[in-house]
Amino acid sequence: MEIKLIGALDYKKVEDLLKTKLDKEEKDNVINELKNIEIERRSEIISAAGRLSRFTGDVFEIFDLSEGKTLEQNSKFIERVCSMGHNSITDHDYLVFAIKNVSAVVEQTIIEERFSSFTIKSRREVDFSKAGYYIPDFHDENGKLIDNNEEVKEEFKRYIQSLFDKYSNFLEKGISKEDARFIFPYNFYSNIIMGVDAHTLKNMIIKYTKKKYSKITELREFGQKLYEIAKINCPYIIEEIDNKKLELEDPVDEYLNKKISKTNYRVIKPSARLLNASSNIDDTILTSAIMRRYGVDRVTATNILNNVSTSYHEFKNELMRKIALEGDKEELSQVNFQFQIPLSFAVLTHLTRHRTHNILIPDFLPNIDLSQYKMPPKIEHDSELKYEFDSIFSNNQIMHDHFKNDYGIRDEDLVYFTLAGNSVNIVTSMNGKTLAHILSLRECNKAQWETQKMAYGMHSEITNLLDDAQIYSSVLGASCMTMGICKEGRESCGKLEAIKKGKNFQYIKK
Repeated sequence: MEIKLIGALDYKKVEDLLKTKLDKEEKDNVINELKNIEIERRSEIISAAGRLSRFTGDVFEIFDLSEGKTLEQNSKFIERVCSMGHNSITDHDYLVFAIKNVSAVVEQTIIEERFSSFTIKSRREVDFSKAGYYIPDFHDENGKLIDNNEEVKEEFKRYIQSLFDKYSNFLEKGISKEDARFIFPYNFYSNIIMGVDAHTLKNMIIKYTKKKYSKITELREFGQKLYEIAKINCPYIIEEIDNKKLELEDPVDEYLNKKISKTNYRVIKPSARLLNASSNIDDTILTSAIMRRYGVDRVTATNILNNVSTSYHEFKNELMRKIALEGDKEELSQVNFQFQIPLSFAVLTHLTRHRTHNILIPDFLPNIDLSQYKMPPKIEHDSELKYEFDSIFSNNQIMHDHFKNDYGIRDEDLVYFTLAGNSVNIVTSMNGKTLAHILSLRECNKAQWETQKMAYGMHSEITNLLDDAQIYSSVLGASCMTMGICKEGRESCGKLEAIKKGKNFQYIKK
């Protein structure tokens, strides 16, 4: 694992520039001074934000005040403001990290942060057969390293390599990378660029070093590396982190485990299901547009909508299209939906990356049922490949149980038996604008097959709301269907051209 902070100032270029002009000692001094100047500047910005709301003077005068303080003085002031609960000032300090060779377990837990940004190497497009993988140390239930740790690690390594070999074999048989990846164990290496504000960074460090996830060794090491970087680059968050008590047991987990039997209730539903939705969806969106433009109250807006619709029957449809397809779509944000969606880990990132919805993903501990998994259609339709795929997942369950029962290994070290194809029920809530955006991308024929199925399922649930959302439902979907445009260029599936020519078009089968 390796993590580097990559910011606006490229120290490598500065270093190269100075190589021919300064000796090594002078060069190192200049580089360190540049780093200190950048850190000091960021602390000045945040402390100025803290002073702005309560100090007299305009923003420039207050910024001058912060500039006149030392790094230590500004850091102490920031700590004091944050201790009062005003953590939002640290949102102004934004850090970008390059994260090398962390397992998909780390990837999956960090991308759940809704106020951070991630770019991840695509498993749909890149051959991961040589990507490498993480091998954990193995501990017993009490957290003690097992006596035969090295032998067990070698056995685990041989098993993991066999899965990578099977992945390569699938590629040789003509299975696409996006389908072959479903058999990857979740210890394969991922590489990530992560952008995060200091407020969120503080919470991430606490989550991985002070909460139950710290019992997973790799996550704790990840959090510790972030902590060491934060100590230098945003020292004002360190005191709050240090003052947090270690809480290895989640109180909600403890309570539920006492009240609920260990019977396995986990059932992965076949398709997306709408759990809750706003009422009167069409009229809520349309009256919101009238209220926004004319500043009238809801009753007046409703009367206007009904009166105009009586004399002009297409008014509601046309207004919805203006809002959803030509306007800024803000009125769509006035309605909300909650879905339960069955997804494999392989495609969770496709949904998680949309940050404007609130998503709940089951914890790795102890909720992952290794017997639940998704199978790509191309594999399912080939009896030989289907048998091989099923055998991989059934054998994975056997290997997990072997390591757990025969070696007495704790669950925290067994999370790496999770395969990318294993499935979980996720719950997410989103407003109408976010839903429209997600469906416009995921109903496209170029979308990954599982996310496309998810999108069609969500759309169908909206359509089934009968009269409540029929007009809104009509503006949902891929841009070729709703707007008559395709953004795929030369990679277009051809559906738009078929639509324009009035031909019947069959969806591309995955």
